[in-house]
Amino acid sequence: MSADHRPDDRPGRGPADAPSHQALHGLTVVDMATILAGPGAARHLADFGADVVKVEAPAGDSLRRMGWRAPGDPDSYLWKITGRNKRTLVIDLKSPDGLSRMRELLRTADVLVDNSRPGALERLGLAPPELHAANPGLVILRVTGFGLDGPYSDRPGFATIAEALSGYASISGEAGGGPLLPPVALTDEITALAGAFAIMVALRHRDATGQGQVVDVNLLESIVQMLGALPTATAHLGYVQPRMGSGLPYSVPRGTYRCSDGRWVAVSASADTVAGRVLALLGLADDPRFTTFATRVEHREALDEEVAAWIGRRTSDEVLARFTEAEAAVAPVHSTADLLADPHVRARQVFVEVDGVVMPGPIARLALTPGAVRHAGRPLAADET
Repeated sequence: MSADHRPDDRPGRGPADAPSHQALHGLTVVDMATILAGPGAARHLADFGADVVKVEAPAGDSLRRMGWRAPGDPDSYLWKITGRNKRTLVIDLKSPDGLSRMRELLRTADVLVDNSRPGALERLGLAPPELHAANPGLVILRVTGFGLDGPYSDRPGFATIAEALSGYASISGEAGGGPLLPPVALTDEITALAGAFAIMVALRHRDATGQGQVVDVNLLESIVQMLGALPTATAHLGYVQPRMGSGLPYSVPRGTYRCSDGRWVAVSASADTVAGRVLALLGLADDPRFTTFATRVEHREALDEEVAAWIGRRTSDEVLARFTEAEAAVAPVHSTADLLADPHVRARQVFVEVDGVVMPGPIARLALTPGAVRHAGRPLAADET
């Protein structure tokens, strides 16, 4: 799974040794954020050629010590991924020399990424107005739990708290069961993407006007965006979604179903044409209870029982084959081991191996200026001169 092993005539990862051909070549980013969301935003920029300088305290980003790691390696796989394609420097911002060095870095940088609580940059002596006085075009991404103002702005914020406050946890889980949090760093990763996008919007303005600005991205509002029309339905109709397991309130069937061999598949019929093909496959095409979105939702339990029974009588191989033949949407419920072995995932080179570490490749594929993973996250202070 090498980043270099791909045909050159299709969009892909790009040669790992050619950052000058990448879209963000020449962009300098100073990443002083910790853990995941802020550094994740900087990682997405680094994947597409930005020169990202990771500034760490003498103890290093605590992400280095979080989660799984190879035996004998002090740095975690989370660090290897989130710190990839970055240079790493140690600067003690509590010392006058360190603060002076940081200001010098920011004087010529394009972007600063920070995730301290509101007021922390100011207390360090890195207030945005002062930074802009020295470098008017600097874009400053400030990633927080709840935003730079408002009653909660001073609170410590983690993804868990945002997922609870946002309403996401309240709809996650089985009917009759308790609310569930996602078992991965979902909100951090979403916020990282939001931060990278917002930086590029601010840079577009900077390039047109010469003006840098502060960009306020936070965990709570990032996960709220994932709720779609649910808050709107509550505001206008009083609808509050209950926990429905894998179900959707407006689309049936949609969920996971167990096959006769014990394996699980996922089915979705979120388009009328697909729903028609699923119903035909199940022998229910003429059932008046299931002819429209509205009637399918009205008879949710009955339709879900029919789907579960049909799938439960057949092996996963037969279910997948029959659904695929009918051009109905279906997929096996993969473990991560299944994912790594999946033929489509392998053909697309979704994962690359760099410096002995298997990790996801860049999130998007650009035909002319592809991203690349040039190296994994490096040891602490590896790029000190």
